[in-house]
Amino acid sequence: MSRDDLRIFTWVAATVFALVAGVWRPRRLHWTALGSVLLFAALNAGAGIYVLNHFRDSRWSAGGEPPLSAPSLSGTPIVGQFLGPLDSAMNGVVGGVNEFLAFKQALPVALDFLAASGWALLVAFPLAILAAGISYAVARRRTAEFEKYRATVDLLKDELEQVKRQISSAA
Repeated sequence: MSRDDLRIFTWVAATVFALVAGVWRPRRLHWTALGSVLLFAALNAGAGIYVLNHFRDSRWSAGGEPPLSAPSLSGTPIVGQFLGPLDSAMNGVVGGVNEFLAFKQALPVALDFLAASGWALLVAFPLAILAAGISYAVARRRTAEFEKYRATVDLLKDELEQVKRQISSAA
């Protein structure tokens, strides 16, 4: 996946989750929205970590500097045979510099993903408070309805007992 495909994937995955979960549980849209935002944050954090773990990949470079190569000193006339061990040391140093340059080019891409994850978490905090408040209000309403039904059932039980006593006294 390219950088843009990875960015689009995080949005599409969160949107598809929101749509599917919204259709599956339409009465819990507040929790679906929170889950979608948290999924978006997790996917962006994962993408940022993926970029940092694979920073040598050329997908993260913005067409910057080409990798460096060390000159071969062993081909030098007369003293080339003595400079052979220096070739491997120079290749090691140049390889380290190339890794640093690759990391330098991948870091802004990873930080973009991690920043998007941070913003999503920032949005998720008030959304979580809102979802908890909505759930609390729904639970209070259900408890009130249950108590109302319980009172009705108790009233009907009392009336049934009175009817039973009237029938038994009349018989």
